Amino acid sequence: MATEVLVPVLGESISEATLGEWLKQPGDAVAVDEPIASLETDKVSVEVPSPVAGVMGEHAVKVGDTVQVGALLATVDAGGSAPAKTEAATPAVAATPAAAPAPAAAPVADESSDSPAALSPSVRRAVLEHGLDPATIKGTGKDGRITKEDVAAAAANKSSAPAPAAAAPAAAPAGSARKEERVKMTRLRQTIAKRLKEAQNTAAMLTTFNDVDMTAVIEARAKYKDLFEKKHGVRLGFMGFFVKAATMALKDIPSVNASIEGDEIVYHDYADISVAVSAPNGLVVPVIRDAQDLTVAGIEKTIGDFGKRAKDGTLKMEEMKGGTFTISNGGVFGSLMSTPIINPPQSAVLGLHRIEERPVVVDGQIVIRPMMYLALSYDHRIIDGREAVTFLVALKNAIQDPTRILIDL
Repeated sequence: MATEVLVPVLGESISEATLGEWLKQPGDAVAVDEPIASLETDKVSVEVPSPVAGVMGEHAVKVGDTVQVGALLATVDAGGSAPAKTEAATPAVAATPAAAPAPAAAPVADESSDSPAALSPSVRRAVLEHGLDPATIKGTGKDGRITKEDVAAAAANKSSAPAPAAAAPAAAPAGSARKEERVKMTRLRQTIAKRLKEAQNTAAMLTTFNDVDMTAVIEARAKYKDLFEKKHGVRLGFMGFFVKAATMALKDIPSVNASIEGDEIVYHDYADISVAVSAPNGLVVPVIRDAQDLTVAGIEKTIGDFGKRAKDGTLKMEEMKGGTFTISNGGVFGSLMSTPIINPPQSAVLGLHRIEERPVVVDGQIVIRPMMYLALSYDHRIIDGREAVTFLVALKNAIQDPTRILIDL
């Protein structure tokens, strides 16, 4: 008996989604609650589980189609069993004795190459760009799926491998041509593009910079990281310090934590900090609620949980709603300096960058210190330059002297 699989309820005010990929093909065996499809909404990817155990039936929609909540996705034949996989006899191709064997063609990346799991459009594009074989990439995503991070790591390993001995240059295959691939933007990417352009069109954006000496935080982290992980079960990173320092600076400069609604400025007496984390289909921005009340350990636990579930695609809609201030850490990707874009309706975003040893003057002496550039992009309609600079200075003081965080100074 065929059981219908319908588009589930996706969250408040969300009535449609895009079919990102099929995780099961017709004839595949499926277990109850095993994901069979991935839907992309404006904010996250949602996996659709099978309501029964059986055999995957026909797909009712194609990848890239827009579907409404409650619409039919596919059917599952409950209680059925997948046909046994037998090696089909391949008809031999009659070869003319006089015919010379055709020259071997140069290997070409094939979208249908065997791989540990089905590739999403963005991953497939990354594989083609780097000229990699998906079968050689170990997937770290859910159910062994390959993520963009896995492709980037494989590309880095490939580039660092020793070059083979020089050989005579091979002749370019006749008729070779440059190739292009058109991939439809995911719903998440479309939403990101729309919101960022909206921010540029609406806010009077300006960015101010400062730098911070990371010596004290690095020393504190090196001294206590083992005890911290043993006690709290999570690694001590830099984000915990920055989020906590930001909540203190937001308390002193409330306009940086405010937003505009119509002709009113809304000031928040709480700090809901949005943190940008990497997901297989792009950056997502879950929110640390009431961060001002959390310890550094509590903040690190929350961020660690967000990162894991972003990679698995299990973040919930409500976890990415709201937020009064955003912190984006481009330093983990090697960024030296950037001008981050505001996440509407917020009025400011803090950009963190890579730590780099540079010569600085301390007490009249030139010394080498681990320095990081900070960038605060803000809406000049409600935040003055003096307030932006004061915020960055307060943040810098707390990072350079972490004792300030402990005593709330």
